[in-house]
Amino acid sequence: MNMPSAELALPMLGMMILTLLVWVFMFIRRISFAQSNNIDIEDFKTPADTQALIPGDESAPSNNFQNLFELPVLFYAICLYLTVTMQVDSLYVNCAWAFLVLRAVHSLIHCSYNRVAHRFAVYILSGVALWIMVVRAFLSAV
Repeated sequence: MNMPSAELALPMLGMMILTLLVWVFMFIRRISFAQSNNIDIEDFKTPADTQALIPGDESAPSNNFQNLFELPVLFYAICLYLTVTMQVDSLYVNCAWAFLVLRAVHSLIHCSYNRVAHRFAVYILSGVALWIMVVRAFLSAV
């Protein structure tokens, strides 16, 4: 059964808010690190400079921010596609919410204790939710 097209709007907005929160956290961590290590902001001219100056644990929020422009881009696209073609149903909505929640957990892990095995498991599960949406939409289009 098709649902109102706005059902996918909230998970999409949730992804945008998650991205905003990671962005803010990234700058808080960078500024704090630079201040505590007496690094001049001018030393961060390029991404390579920044990567060379900030150790791995401190740059996790930046890496996570970049991750939020990989698979989530496809999430936004499939949600918009489903909305425009009026194919939104409960399976798509549930997958969208699962994707958002799992990506939030992924970001929490990535920006805190950063255990790769935990992060990877959540990443795979979020990917499955997304690929179900994409493959199902493709199969209904052919």
